[in-house]
Parts: sequence; structure tokens; C-alpha cells
Amino acid sequence: MSKMLYMEQGEVMNSPKRAARVAGALYLLLAVLNGVAEMYVRATIVERGDAAATADNVVAHATLFRLGFVADLVGIACLLFVAMALHQLLRHVSKNAAAAMVVFSAVAVALMCANLLNHFAALMIATDASFATSFGPDGSDALVLMFLDLHRNGYLIAQVFFGLWLLPLGYLVRDSGWFPRSLGVLLVVGCFGYLADLVAKFLLPDLAPTLSPFVLVPAVVAELWLIACLLRNSVKKDALPSGLAPAAA
Repeated sequence: MSKMLYMEQGEVMNSPKRAARVAGALYLLLAVLNGVAEMYVRATIVERGDAAATADNVVAHATLFRLGFVADLVGIACLLFVAMALHQLLRHVSKNAAAAMVVFSAVAVALMCANLLNHFAALMIATDASFATSFGPDGSDALVLMFLDLHRNGYLIAQVFFGLWLLPLGYLVRDSGWFPRSLGVLLVVGCFGYLADLVAKFLLPDLAPTLSPFVLVPAVVAELWLIACLLRNSVKKDALPSGLAPAAA
């Protein structure tokens, strides 16, 4: 009996580390896949302000464009699983904050998945000759660029919730006792950085390219730091197991 109890306690004690590993691996996969889709695939193909060149690039690199779509879709799905794993890991700090974190991430996932229809629409119009027949070559090219512009702006709208999910996450990380408190603070700062970037891009489009690198730095550093902590299993050994810890309201 005592041996069985010891084994069960060991499993409970190991569960935070297991949740941390899962969250870290999925968070890293999310960063890689979405980074490839946004900073390589679309950055290579989209020629801002040049509809004809953009449409030609989509046709010439249709397979790459499809891979970017799939990479984005898988990466976006990873965000929800990251939130679920972090909920398991951090819910002992506050059930309400952990639930808010999952809700914000779920809304972001839904918006980004719906927004991928714009990416697919651009591919469909560029590669289906019937659209050029119906709208003319210039018209179909303009539609391709329009849908890709809609996709870019749709990502900015989803950024509201992708930023907001860092707010409860930062609070949970700061008070968990498992991570450096400064990491939690930086995640909260990153939340407001995402929101500031969004406001700047919609209200101050001429100034946004200058501001974005500065306001987004805290979020990028915080998220990479969190991924490193999770993958390194820096959950403290003396921390109370999530399954046994009391949850604050």
C-alpha cells in the first residue's frame, strides 16, 4: 500500500514537469510554423502595392503558398493546446485567471483560423483561370492582393486577443513560484506592447513601422524566455503540485 501511494505521489509530482514540456514544445512549434508562414512564405510572395507581381508569385510558388497555409493552420491549433497545457500547469495560482487565459487564446485561434480563408481565397483566385475570365487579368490580380491585405489586417485584429492572453499568463507565471517573477512582469508588458502595435498600425500607419520593433520587443523576449524555461523544465522541485495546490479565486 505504501509503495503504491509513493508511486501515485511521484506521478503527481512529475505532472507539472510533463505539462511544462508539452507546453514548451507546442509553443516552440507554434513560433516556428507561424514564423515560416508569415516571415518567409508571405514575405517572399506578397509584393505590397503590386497586384500583378503578387498574383504571379502566388502562381509560380503555389506549392509553397499551400505549405504556408498548412503551417499557419497547424501553428494556430498549437496555440490552443499551449493554453490548455499552461492551464494545467498554472491553474493552482488562480482558476479565474487560468480560465481567462484559455478564453483569450481560444478567441485568437478562432479569429486566425477564419482569417486563413483570405489566404486560401488569394490562392484559389490566382490559380483558377475562371476568375481571370470573369474579372479580367487585372481584376483577378487585384482580388488576390486584396485578400492578402485582408489577411494581414485580420491578423492584426486577432492580435488583440493574442496580446490579451499574455495578461493573465503573466500574472500566473509571476505568482506561480515556478518561474522568475520578472518573466511574468515582462509578459504583461508584452501584452500592452501587442495592443500598442495594433493601435499604431491602424491609427498611425506612417509611424507604425518605426514603432513596431520597439513595442513588440518585450513580447518577443518574454515569449522566447518562457519557451526556454518550459523546455528546460525549470519548474522548481519544491513547488506544490498543480493537482494538490489550492486555487485562488
